[in-house]
Amino acid sequence: MITVSNVSLLFGGTKLFAGADLKFTPGNCYGIIGANGAGKSTFLKILSGELEPTTGEVSIPKECRMSVLKQDQFQFDQYPVIDTVIMGNPKLYQVMKEKDALYEKPDFSEEDGARAAELEGEFAEMNGWDAESDSSRLLTGLGIPPELYGTPMGELKGGEKVKVLLAQALFGQPDILLLDEPTNNLDVKSIQWLEDFLLDFPGTLVVVSHDRHFLNTICTHIVDIDFNQCRMYVGNYDFWYESSKLMQSVMRDQNKRREDKIKELQSFIQRFSANKSKSKQATSRRKLLDKLTVEEMPVSSRRYPWVAFKPDREAGKDILEVKGISKTIDGVKVLDNVSFLVAKGEKIAFVGENEQGQTALLRILAGELEPDEGSFKWGTTTSQAYFPKDNSAYFNNSELTMLQWFAQYSPDDTETFMRGFLGRMLFSGDDVYKKVAVLSGGEKVRCMLSRMMLTGANVLMLDQPTNHLDLESITAVNNGLCDFPGNVLFTSQDHQFIQTIADRIIEIHQDGTITDRKTTYDEYLEFKESQGN
Repeated sequence: MITVSNVSLLFGGTKLFAGADLKFTPGNCYGIIGANGAGKSTFLKILSGELEPTTGEVSIPKECRMSVLKQDQFQFDQYPVIDTVIMGNPKLYQVMKEKDALYEKPDFSEEDGARAAELEGEFAEMNGWDAESDSSRLLTGLGIPPELYGTPMGELKGGEKVKVLLAQALFGQPDILLLDEPTNNLDVKSIQWLEDFLLDFPGTLVVVSHDRHFLNTICTHIVDIDFNQCRMYVGNYDFWYESSKLMQSVMRDQNKRREDKIKELQSFIQRFSANKSKSKQATSRRKLLDKLTVEEMPVSSRRYPWVAFKPDREAGKDILEVKGISKTIDGVKVLDNVSFLVAKGEKIAFVGENEQGQTALLRILAGELEPDEGSFKWGTTTSQAYFPKDNSAYFNNSELTMLQWFAQYSPDDTETFMRGFLGRMLFSGDDVYKKVAVLSGGEKVRCMLSRMMLTGANVLMLDQPTNHLDLESITAVNNGLCDFPGNVLFTSQDHQFIQTIADRIIEIHQDGTITDRKTTYDEYLEFKESQGN
């Protein structure tokens, strides 16, 4: 159990949250949510003891072992993969190394033997003999093959390191598990395995994530950091989201009634203040009016950008024909004889582990890359807009302000129009004079989405559009694409994003071939499972 009592935090002179009183109990999973900058990761650091709160305290029973997902990918570079995982239980690893060092001594003494016997007892008590098999099970589940177990961490790719550090956090049955963005860099199969593992986790689990499907699957509670407070609600993310929208609606209705009452009072005062026979009544109503003020709606730290794609014209029947496209990149064939037809209105998700093939296909269709073989043909009534995974080429001129950057694509170059459009995408005030060189990843994505909305295209192609976005922006893009009446071709790692938008799934396999099914994402995953994949 974790008990949080009157915890407050001032960070750089800014109050992130105050007076937090919460209890986290075993057997439950708590999802920490909040807008960017609200203090989600910071709150996790307070729970782990890495950061001291400004006021209050966090109490954890001494016998409880806490495990935290490490964020430093270089911390264990000199250690083999299997050792790094076992380090998730520092005491077990220390006992194991001390024991091994004793047995390796050439002058093994009687005193050494006594110490070794003592260590063997501790080792057995902590299930040390199962350490390697438990580590292997975790690594296998997360997609790390056995041939890498003895490899130094420094030789692994970034995504592989993240998986090993996640296995380290899960190792050894901790009592408390704190995970900050655990699904980052995980493929669908690894995320499904992690969800199953965490659903069976008997301890106290606290997680920060932007993956809505993940939060919906594993969470029993949501801790919302908003209004500079931390509030806990029973239920998963969708339950919190729908409840939050309902409460906002109720509050708006209450305020509307209050506003109507004030207007009625003001009208009465205006009409009868000069009437001597009504003067006493008017005076009493003035006093009532002084007390009755329209309380402002609570200003949430959450800001949802306005994302709406409106085609200038409706596309005809013929949308896209792809014939026998193949492409080799750096000696690897990422697309092999890919063919398909796109019907009017279809929303197609390209999925699978072959992300290079997905990106190559969209770049070919956008005219940015030539296929080695094959061809494609867009319908004559179609117009396309493309959102690339790597948008750096669009921000090469670092001297441009955001307003100047936007003017390159805007049909109306008046500052009033451009400010209004950018304001709906959460760029307000002096934000529009920021140099594009200093924009964050999420701000650049919102710029690129703004550019797409201006095109009026009836076919949208998006390569990983939710990268770098917070939950609010992801929700806005998700809703915008669901409402779009034209065709959408996209890639994403976000389960809920794919499930709610796509009506057709095309998986690009590692060998460059495809599986094409007219189905939802969940139905496609069930199909794969039935095929033993």
